[in-house]
Amino acid sequence: MRIVFFGTGDFAVPGLEAVREHTVLVVTQPDRPSGRGMNLQPSPVKLKAIELGLPIEKPDKTRNPEFIKRIKDLQPDFLLVAAYGQILPQALLDTARHGGINIHGSILPKYRGAAPIQRSILNGETETGVTLMQMDKGMDTGDIIRIVKTPIDRFETYGELQHRLSHIGADLVREMLPRLETGLYPRMSQPSEGATIAPKVRKEEAELRFEQSAQEAYNRFRAFTPSPGAYFTTRFGRVRLSALSLPTTLRQEPGTIRLPNLVAFKDGGLELIEVQPEGKKRMSGRDFFNGARLHTGDSLIHGPSR
Repeated sequence: MRIVFFGTGDFAVPGLEAVREHTVLVVTQPDRPSGRGMNLQPSPVKLKAIELGLPIEKPDKTRNPEFIKRIKDLQPDFLLVAAYGQILPQALLDTARHGGINIHGSILPKYRGAAPIQRSILNGETETGVTLMQMDKGMDTGDIIRIVKTPIDRFETYGELQHRLSHIGADLVREMLPRLETGLYPRMSQPSEGATIAPKVRKEEAELRFEQSAQEAYNRFRAFTPSPGAYFTTRFGRVRLSALSLPTTLRQEPGTIRLPNLVAFKDGGLELIEVQPEGKKRMSGRDFFNGARLHTGDSLIHGPSR
């Protein structure tokens, strides 16, 4: 069996490990600037490919005719794609005997696009899954090969759910490998009814606003933890949120606090378990309130009333 693997993010790593023995080439996105120094950083898939001793290509554009010829010359049985970050052109899909197979982190046709896991949490979904899909030239519109469903825990963050789904996807690929090699696997057209789009996340979406409901704010925290990182804006500056409790009852003006570590939203409150105020290290919500010399009834938005 000959597989060309396309992947970039953490979600793709277990899938690569599942097919390592059959992978003739790993294709990932070019190194990107990251961190305070904006130094070039390799993708998680590149790091794993180096560890596994697999050859790597990092094309800027997969439409490049020379790159397409390079893949065709490898004579792959199929292309396996997971969290790669680009839509592959039909000419590239046609280089493989059985085309492209995608490991997608949602129950298609819901949440087609770049951020299905984060969008499902943000929207308060209680169930998600992994779809193994035959790729076409559209954005996650190809035939469904198989779907594995799983519940979303009410505490689960994006990072935790992504980790679980990545391993569900890898197990699914291992199970289906013999059929993927031969091309003798089921294919079902996606229904148009219920299709939704999961666009790429913008950093500003990770802001929790006190006028939101406590449940909406908690879902937003879960959806954007650990990346790009949830936060809210206060009179003390931006406060990053590392750990919150489930919503609780609190009937106060949004942004008002109650000691030791509770802050009010529109129709409830959230306990600040661990936070990072602007320019400071991580600390407990209790220590944040104490360090800011806040009292029950004070506001994180407005100055002291006393």
